[in-house]
Amino acid sequence: MLNWLRQLLGGRNARSTPIPDALWQATLAAYPFLADRPPADLQQLRALVGEFLAQKEFSGAHGLLVSDEMAVAIAAQACLPVLHLGLDWYSDFVGIVVHPGQMLARRETQDASGVVHRYSEVLAGEAMDRGPVTLSWQDVASAGEQAGQGYNVVIHEFVHKIDMKNGVPDGCPPLGSRAAHAAWHAVMQPAYDAFREQVTIAERFGGQPPWLDAYGATAPAEFFAVACEAYFVNRARFTQDFAALTPLFDQFFRINRAAAL
Repeated sequence: MLNWLRQLLGGRNARSTPIPDALWQATLAAYPFLADRPPADLQQLRALVGEFLAQKEFSGAHGLLVSDEMAVAIAAQACLPVLHLGLDWYSDFVGIVVHPGQMLARRETQDASGVVHRYSEVLAGEAMDRGPVTLSWQDVASAGEQAGQGYNVVIHEFVHKIDMKNGVPDGCPPLGSRAAHAAWHAVMQPAYDAFREQVTIAERFGGQPPWLDAYGATAPAEFFAVACEAYFVNRARFTQDFAALTPLFDQFFRINRAAAL
C-alpha cells in the first residue's frame, strides 16, 4: 500500500510529499476537471496535495490496497475546496478509509414518541465529526466521467468537513460575523427552497427532474455539499441553474471568477 508514499514519508515527519510528475499528469488526465484550471492554480494544487498526503493516513477496507494513484486522486479532489483556504480546514481528522464500493451503514433513530427505528443506508461516502472520512473507491474512480452530472463524492464529503468546522453541519460554513451568516442564508435559502420544490414536483407529479443530485433536497447541509460538488467539477453547467450561488461560492472559496471562467 502506498509504496512510493510510504518510502518518502517514513516516520511521517515530512511536511510535504513531492509528487512524481508521471503520477501527477496521470491524475490530471483521469480527472479532467482538475486540469481545467489556470497554471498557477495547478501548481498550487500540486503543492497542497503534497502537504495533504504528508498529514493524512489512508487505509483500505475489506482487503483493498490503497495505491499511490488512488491516494493522489483522492487528495487532489479533496484539496480543491481548500485550494485558497488552506489545510487547517481539515485539521480535525487524520484517517481516510477507502472501501472498494458503496457501503451499507446501519442507522438508528428515535421518533418523538420514543419509538426506536433501525434501518440500513447505502453510502458512497461519509464524513464523521472530528473523525475519519470514508469513501467508495468505485465512486471516486468514476468522478472524471460523472463530472458532467456534477457528481463527486470526495468533494461532497470534504465540504461536509468544512461545514462541520463550527459544529453540526447546517449548510453554512464558519463565517466571520452574524452579518456574513445572514448574507449567506439570504442567498442559499431561496436556492434550497426552489430546489426542494423542483425535486418534489419531479418525484410526485412527474415534472422535469433537476440536473443537480436530488439528494441535495434532504437537508441544507446536503444541499451545500451537493451544490459544491457541481460547482467544482462543472462550474458552467452549475451556474446555468444556480447563478446566484456561483458568486457566493467564489467569495467563500476565494476563487478568482475571471480566471475560473
